[in-house]
Amino acid sequence: MTERDATATMATLTREAPVAGSRPLKDHALRLALTNEVHARPPESLSAPVRATMLAMLSGEGAADTDRRHLEALCDWAGVARPPQGATHHSASFGSFRLKWERHTEFSTWTVFRPSAMPAGALVDPFVEPAVNALPREWLHGLPGELMVGVHVAVLDADTPEPSPNMMAAMFGSESYVGSRIAGRSATAWTDFRIHGDGFSRVLVSDHSMTPRQTGRVVQRLLEIETYRVMALLALPMARGVLPRINPIEADLADLTTRIATLGGLQDERDLLDRLSLLAAQTEQIAAETSYRFGAARAYHELVEKRIEELREIRIEGIQTVREFMDRRLTPAIRTCEAVEQRLNSLSQRVARASNLLRTRVEIAVEGQNAELLQSMDRRAHLQLRLQETVEGLSVVAISYYLVGIVGYAAKGLKGFGLKVDPDMLVGLMIPVVIAFVWSGVRRIRKVITGGH
Repeated sequence: MTERDATATMATLTREAPVAGSRPLKDHALRLALTNEVHARPPESLSAPVRATMLAMLSGEGAADTDRRHLEALCDWAGVARPPQGATHHSASFGSFRLKWERHTEFSTWTVFRPSAMPAGALVDPFVEPAVNALPREWLHGLPGELMVGVHVAVLDADTPEPSPNMMAAMFGSESYVGSRIAGRSATAWTDFRIHGDGFSRVLVSDHSMTPRQTGRVVQRLLEIETYRVMALLALPMARGVLPRINPIEADLADLTTRIATLGGLQDERDLLDRLSLLAAQTEQIAAETSYRFGAARAYHELVEKRIEELREIRIEGIQTVREFMDRRLTPAIRTCEAVEQRLNSLSQRVARASNLLRTRVEIAVEGQNAELLQSMDRRAHLQLRLQETVEGLSVVAISYYLVGIVGYAAKGLKGFGLKVDPDMLVGLMIPVVIAFVWSGVRRIRKVITGGH
């Protein structure tokens, strides 16, 4: 059998695989979405020379519908297809430019790509005519949210010579820029992580031998580094702002902890416990206000570290790399946020331990008072028992007295009927019998009542 015959046979078997009458396998409701998740938000295919501008708009959680409606307005204006309902990312060509929208947890990125108008092989300022100028001005000014990151990217082709140090200083406004060979020396990237007079940062990439897909990945990584760097630093002002609130709590806690060993009474302990409860409430309030932002800062910082690693940087002699810049500038800020978070967690644990210690002391004091109360109740019960026994004795005497009187009256009645009965003798003989009978009856009644309880 030839290879062509084998292929035809396999194709026939594949077509005949579903047996007549058999039911197809039922897909899980999330199978398609989970499979396509790893292919979501692919990088654009870019050919140098090209320019790009990215805007990161902080709009908070739940603003995806607002972003989507704004994108739909641009699509309607240009006569292109709208994004699917419920989409969180969309890329489309609008003729003279291409726009890519991505929705993240609390912000959205809008990236516009535009072929560079710079003549091939000519080296002029690549940031003179940025890609963002291609967007309609009114639509651009109506973007939802607040601008957090704005970056201009210019990718030079392989025919364009690399800028000299003087030209780099002119483009970035100073000599404090960073750069490195990236992607296995197939490109070089420079940036200064500063906001220039037009309100945007600048990233310059020289394409030596990258493919269009590789160029798109490199540009996307550089944009994500800048975006996630700024988003991670959102936690730094919050960390600095909560420090003045943490310091008084720590001082009060130290004072209250010292006073625990010198408390005089139960009332003092209760007052101290109330103050500790107030400190615990204040600590938990600060933790609730900062936990989300500190957690997001850690996640954003990890993404920055990952994207820098994917650049595969190689040092350019005399120029600081992106990794070195982040290690000197971003990492200390993140460490500050982590230190404040750990300090807050430690404070919460210390307040909890102090509260538990004082609560244990109060419980022991209350248990001692309860023990004294039980002893007092036991003494009272013993006295009541003695009193009850005394009352029972008196009751036996009283009942016996009345019964003996009745016997005496009965004896006198019998004597009146003519019977030879001596009432006094009969009464004297019946006294011990009546007393024994009454005493036995009272004891039996008490036993019955006691057994019922």
